Amino acid sequence: MFQHDNAKPHVARICTQFLEAKHFPVLPWPAYSPEMSPIKHVWDALHQRVRQRVPVPANIQQLHTAIEDTGISMVQTSVIWSLCVAHVLQCIMLM
Repeated sequence: MFQHDNAKPHVARICTQFLEAKHFPVLPWPAYSPEMSPIKHVWDALHQRVRQRVPVPANIQQLHTAIEDTGISMVQTSVIWSLCVAHVLQCIMLM
């Protein structure tokens, strides 16, 4: 079983013919969309949490520290896991 994101190089005729010739079953999947990317949701959540910090980071070093601390917090509180589960459910509903 093979799955890809329908990016142009993956659906090019030569790739499609290769997969068919090798008898690779390919899962149907909607065309690539940024909304379907799980990492997009993680970056959005990280961005939102960093912007809500008081005080807001005022320089690169503070921003780096805020991103690192917020990312660690998101992992420790299972926020990333929740975002990924929500993403999978969204993908299933779109199929």
